[in-house]
Amino acid sequence: MWVVIRCPSARPRCAHGPKQPRDLQVNATRHSLLVEPRRSLLDALRHDCGLHGAKKVCDQGNCGACTVLLDGQAVYACLVLALECEGCRVDTVEGLSEGEVLHPLQRAFLDADALQCGYCTPGQLMSLKALFDLDPRPDDAAIVRALAGNLCRCGAYAHILDAARAAAGRGGQNDAR
Repeated sequence: MWVVIRCPSARPRCAHGPKQPRDLQVNATRHSLLVEPRRSLLDALRHDCGLHGAKKVCDQGNCGACTVLLDGQAVYACLVLALECEGCRVDTVEGLSEGEVLHPLQRAFLDADALQCGYCTPGQLMSLKALFDLDPRPDDAAIVRALAGNLCRCGAYAHILDAARAAAGRGGQNDAR
C-alpha cells in the first residue's frame, strides 16, 4: 500500500520563499542542507546529498523509481518535500549494502536475474525492504501488493517475484504459482 506520509516532527511546509536550513538523516548520515521550500526529497537526495540511487523518471508519483523509506515506510521521494523530512529517517538503496556485502534482497535480485536495464531496481528493492522489515516471510500476495506502485518497463516482473520469494526463503521459480 502506498501512502505519502508526513513525519510527525516535520516543520510546516511553505509554498515559496528563500532556502531554509534542514538537517536530513539519510542512511544514518546527517546532511546539513539549504533547501528551497518547493524542493522534493528526490531532488535533495540526488542534487544536495549526491545519492543517485533513487531515479527521477516520471516526477509525478506514477512509476516508483524514486522509492525510498521514510521512517520505514515506502514513499515516492518525488512527492515528498525535503523540508518535511527533518527529524525523519530516510533510507535509500545506497544504504542497503554494508560495504561490499550485498543486502539479501540485492543478492536475490542478482541470483534471480531480476533486473534488465536496472533503472527501476532501486525502487523495487526499497519497496521490498519496507515489506520485509514488517514481514520477513511474506506470501506472494503481500509481495505483489508491496510492488504494485513500481513499474518495470523491461518486464522483469516474474524474476522480481522469484527474487522476493528467494529472499523470503521460499525458493524461486515456480514455487507457489
